[in-house]
Amino acid sequence: MTPHQAVPNVTLNNGVQIPQLGFGVFQVPPEETQRIVEDALEAGYRHIDTAAAYGNEAAVGAAIAASGIRREDIFVTTKLRNGEQGTAQEAFQNSRRELGIDYVDLYLIHWPVPSRNLFTEAWKAMEKLHASGEIRAIGVSNFLADHLDTLLQSADVVPAVNQFELHPTFQQPELAAKSRSLGIAVEAYSPLGQGADLDAAAVTSAAGRYGVTPALVVLAWHLAQGNIAIPKSANSGRMRDNLAAVGVTLTPAEISGITALETGARIGSDPAVAAHSQM
Repeated sequence: MTPHQAVPNVTLNNGVQIPQLGFGVFQVPPEETQRIVEDALEAGYRHIDTAAAYGNEAAVGAAIAASGIRREDIFVTTKLRNGEQGTAQEAFQNSRRELGIDYVDLYLIHWPVPSRNLFTEAWKAMEKLHASGEIRAIGVSNFLADHLDTLLQSADVVPAVNQFELHPTFQQPELAAKSRSLGIAVEAYSPLGQGADLDAAAVTSAAGRYGVTPALVVLAWHLAQGNIAIPKSANSGRMRDNLAAVGVTLTPAEISGITALETGARIGSDPAVAAHSQM
């Protein structure tokens, strides 16, 4: 069995299937992105997560084209830039052109930016694109509970995904539970805590028991909870290692030991106030 066949799918609320373990390209320089994404696809990843704000959509698209893998076998996520929430339709078409593909599998509002009060307007534009078939699933990123409540007051389509910072020391359990209760899949970015969570005894002791890396243990913890996770690595050996997390089954005691690492310490920006334009 090849690695990508072994990656389980999560079925979203509209029936679309997303590989539970994907590959993120946040902070991957555009000039390195094509090579790194080609390596990820070669390793077996079939879910690539980018964003307009990362400036590397064209390189992601070039890697997909160069791979020779059928388009329908690669799940592509990109995101609406904060400064373009008022022009979501045009922003999406720009992203699609950059990627060089006919449709996007998942399109997310990158941040709510509540101070601008435009995310409900952006959602309406995305609902139209979804209805037209140009986007297979629409979702949100960095949406807190009150942002979800506001969105759902006027939404015709419930978001398929809420992607937010989630790792052993910062789990946002109430937000994850609320998202799931609404039928919204939870997707973890910074799933390894940008490396900071890998030294915890609960992680390293499990890694020793199974003879795997601490990163694999944390990814296996995500998979056991039903989280979609998008680790990134520029190292092709580590990419392959991370995919092997699908073969690690933690015991309930190991899972609860890692869950107990929660500290409430966020690494990234706070979505309640974040308002960077990303332009």
